[in-house]
Amino acid sequence: MLGSELSLETPSSWLGVPGAPSARVIGIMPPDFRFLDITPQPDVILALRLDPAAPSTGNYEYQMLARLRPDVTPAEANVDVARMLAIWSRATNTDLRISPNVRPLKDDLVGGIATTLWVLMGAIGAVLSIACANIANLMLVRADARRHELAVRAALGAAPLRIARELFVESLVIGAAGGALGLAVAYVGLEALVAIGPANLPRLAEIAVHPPVLTFTLAVALASTLVFGSITALKSALHGGARAISPARGATATRERSATRSVLVVVQVALALVLVVSAALMIRTFATLRAIDPGFSDPATIQTVATWIRTGPTIDFSQAASWTRTQREILDRIAALPGVASAGFVTDLPIVSSGPANVEGFAVDGRPLPPRDERPQANWKSVSPGYFAAMGTRLIAGRDVTWSDIDAGGRVVVISEEFARQLAPEPAAAIGLRIRLAISPQDDWREVIGVVQSIRESGLYERPSTTVYWPTLVANFFENPQVGNPAVTFAIRSERAGTASLVNDIRQAVRSVDPSVVIAQERTMQDLYARSLARTSFTLVMLTIAGAMALALGVVGIYGVIAYVVSQRTREIGIRLALGAEPRQLEEMFLLQGLALTGVGVVVGVVIAASLARLMSSLLFGVPSTDPTAFVTAIGIIVVAAGLASWVPARRAAAIDPMGTLRAE
Repeated sequence: MLGSELSLETPSSWLGVPGAPSARVIGIMPPDFRFLDITPQPDVILALRLDPAAPSTGNYEYQMLARLRPDVTPAEANVDVARMLAIWSRATNTDLRISPNVRPLKDDLVGGIATTLWVLMGAIGAVLSIACANIANLMLVRADARRHELAVRAALGAAPLRIARELFVESLVIGAAGGALGLAVAYVGLEALVAIGPANLPRLAEIAVHPPVLTFTLAVALASTLVFGSITALKSALHGGARAISPARGATATRERSATRSVLVVVQVALALVLVVSAALMIRTFATLRAIDPGFSDPATIQTVATWIRTGPTIDFSQAASWTRTQREILDRIAALPGVASAGFVTDLPIVSSGPANVEGFAVDGRPLPPRDERPQANWKSVSPGYFAAMGTRLIAGRDVTWSDIDAGGRVVVISEEFARQLAPEPAAAIGLRIRLAISPQDDWREVIGVVQSIRESGLYERPSTTVYWPTLVANFFENPQVGNPAVTFAIRSERAGTASLVNDIRQAVRSVDPSVVIAQERTMQDLYARSLARTSFTLVMLTIAGAMALALGVVGIYGVIAYVVSQRTREIGIRLALGAEPRQLEEMFLLQGLALTGVGVVVGVVIAASLARLMSSLLFGVPSTDPTAFVTAIGIIVVAAGLASWVPARRAAAIDPMGTLRAE
């Protein structure tokens, strides 16, 4: 393959148009090579074509990767890049606000998801601890039931360590069985985990149960067995011999084991409360985000399709009018499709990007130009007539852009409500003002003809954006007679959005105008909206699962302790009932015992949750990390569940037949 010519004239290629040049193969990457932030991965990597003799300031869509020398820190590299940018700005006579942002690649890739992963790791660790405490409790109960057998064996000469080893092997078998069952569940649940995982989770598609995971699972299972199995085995073995046979010493050992079981239950309740509080905080965050108005309505009925008109190695704005004519004709064809209510196009869809692009200061006609840091700031994008109607973005004042405005040179703009408030006390008062980019004083003034509701362009987590919407074709912009956009995304409002039939109709409409136009990224706004919530929903689902597991294990632990106490005190209960005790009194006694353990666990859990909740602050939105509603809800869930778990054995105790019990004794 090396040295051969590769034809690019294929329908699947972004350069697949007649006349596209071929490319010589100069290298072949290894099979495991991948770009870190591109999905799907490309098959062909083309060299970037730039003209050093004609530097352009119109595109900042490039990212640079560099390997720093061992003695250079990112902060030092940032200073060097800032120095180079200043030299470049003077050499090109530009006044752009460009700031370097040198950062480790790991931070750029993992970024906000790192906290999520650490929180989930902590949650899984808490569930594991609760499960181990539960198993330890069950092993103590089992050992307590066998105390006479173990005592006799010890009295006959069995060494305590031998007895402990036997009990430890039993724990090891349980640990191994649990690890194997966990791996089986992991295999089954892995597909669902990948499906709900956020798109920005690094290497999400590569998550699998592979040898390192198997090794880690084995290590965790073994470590858990060593810690909790050893404790229960040694505790049971060391209470053998005459100490266990003697009634007084046996009672003391039983009380010690009972105290240990109670402590383990308290630990389970405390950890379960921490996880339920975490899940409640994420539920509150998710509800807050869902209640936010993103600036567009009914996203499930908005179909989006990205298009690109072939321009060559560099963008030639002399073709801008031709691009716009093609895009307008495509728009007319799409608007005429069955079921389409409205349609328009824009250079950049909201929510897609991680941050606003092209943020700059603006000058207002008739007002002195403020210092750079005090100018009204906004990002900008270009739109066609009908875009706001298709998105369901409300018009607050004025009117939308029309094709007549565009034919007249596009010397008008629509601005967002947030930006209008920077220009005037009320949004409507901004109508009629004339603005332009402060860094491009040679541009024409453009009249504000409309104010629309602010869209959260950078995602639901960010504030509503200050945005200026240029017409799709403008005259005298950035030293160009005309500026248009060869790459635009169509927004189509239709009840058929998301269906294959509508997508096929749109493709045919585009190709009927120009077969060479590239079509990509066919998705609904609901897809983008859900993607913006992916991190929160993923964390919510995982913490809810962890909280539910912890709650279930905690309930089992409380039930087990109370049920065992009832079984050990059956004779006492029978005597009390025979002497006239009310069944309700006995029921309340055991119920209060369970609730007392729960109360201690709740107090400990609240302290732990309040201390650790601040670690989740970066995952929350509009909800404080110590949100009272979340804490009260979690406490209520824990107390109700614990009450039910205690009530079942308490009810059984109250229903004991005293005469039958005494005869059995």
